[in-house]
Amino acid sequence: MAQVAVVTGGGSGLGREMALALAAAGFEVIITGRTEQKLRETADAAGSGRVECAVLDVADGAAVRGLFDGLERVDLLVNNAGTGAPAAPVQDVTEEDWRRVVDTNLTGSFLCAQAAFALMLRQDPKGGRIINNGSISAHVPRPHGIAYTASKHAISGLTKGLELEGRAHGITACQIDIGNAATQMTERMSQGVLQADGSVAVEPTFDPRIVADFVVRIAQLPTSVAVPTLTVMAAGMPYVGRG
Repeated sequence: MAQVAVVTGGGSGLGREMALALAAAGFEVIITGRTEQKLRETADAAGSGRVECAVLDVADGAAVRGLFDGLERVDLLVNNAGTGAPAAPVQDVTEEDWRRVVDTNLTGSFLCAQAAFALMLRQDPKGGRIINNGSISAHVPRPHGIAYTASKHAISGLTKGLELEGRAHGITACQIDIGNAATQMTERMSQGVLQADGSVAVEPTFDPRIVADFVVRIAQLPTSVAVPTLTVMAAGMPYVGRG
């Protein structure tokens, strides 16, 4: 029987690459997102019938619980759905933008993890793996990105909590901290982005399929093996010694 994976934010970018890689590796994949057309494009790109679509806002707890209640089992959850806010100094960040980022990146990840965790506890055999999409921003901030940075710092706590509580049940949690994978979100890197010293600099990017390959490899490990954190980034990006 094929293993079942749920990938949030699977309609584009990293989520699409993860879903395609998992399907190619033999997983039955369910992708979620808010735009049906983008989800269908991912499913069509897989071309194997292994990718199913579910239109879903991860910040909607009832909808999230409804999705997982309709599944017989889940072996892997990839919490990939995320969003950012317009770059702005602290004093200019709107409450609306703050709440939208935190609701999607943090609360949405918690709601999906909670529902997956509950299913992993009651399925037979029980257990599974949860992979959270963190960020280099889970460790060091960029200027004018406080909402995104705070949400990704919080993902670190969420991942550790899941790993701790999952120990007795064969449930492992991993956080992949990704730096400058070449997606729509990082297109601005080629135009130059604000640095901590006030300068503007072009930053390198890398192929997002590399991240997808890591997701597959971690997913294929036995649950007796934990990978709490993994950092994958473009060589030369300003992370070590940023600022």
